[in-house]
Amino acid sequence: MYEQMKQDVFEANLALVKHHLVILTWGNVSGIDRENGLVAIKPSGVDYAAMTSADIVLVDLEGRVVEGKLKPSSDLATHLELYRAWPTLGGIVHTHAPFTTSFAQAGAPIPCLGTTHADHFHGEVPCTRMLTREEVEGPYERNTGKVILERFASLDPVAVPGVIVAGHGPFTWGASPRKAVENSVALEQIAQMAIATRTISPNAETVPSYILDKHYFRKHGTHAYYGQP
Repeated sequence: MYEQMKQDVFEANLALVKHHLVILTWGNVSGIDRENGLVAIKPSGVDYAAMTSADIVLVDLEGRVVEGKLKPSSDLATHLELYRAWPTLGGIVHTHAPFTTSFAQAGAPIPCLGTTHADHFHGEVPCTRMLTREEVEGPYERNTGKVILERFASLDPVAVPGVIVAGHGPFTWGASPRKAVENSVALEQIAQMAIATRTISPNAETVPSYILDKHYFRKHGTHAYYGQP
């Protein structure tokens, strides 16, 4: 009964390769069945070219393997922490895409410098604090999820569907694995444009709130009018 769920997560993982967001085995996508409390996720360290939908691992919300012969992604505990906290999430992506990860290595958020950014994220994409030694030496992946949640204490994860984990890389999410991948694609593109913009003009200003709101809300929310009905 979970073959379609596994297929969807498998295809979402392959989309990371298609959009040049991962090399080697640097990334993972998961999806969740809220009704049954099950998460499907990429197996740890498996090459995308060799992976099949049968390799996708099913776990419960405590991380116990329900179906699959391979180990789930090492980032599973981060995914689970976010799924447990945010019931609107249907899919999560983690990559080490180069432009977005450059912001992570700089410990910097991605500022909203234009309407392309505003179309996808309602404001800057935040950066977490660096994890402490104790957090890294403890349940590291779960603590990664906790610092994301800490950073979002006053933010809406629907309006800002992504984060930069300092020193590590980006996580994005959405209503489905496919949508989470779309947000990851958008995030990498706006990261690249932000770096180029600040290279051309180091003092380039963020867009004013009235432009941010116009572009975000024409695509999102009850009064959105972008696209076809």
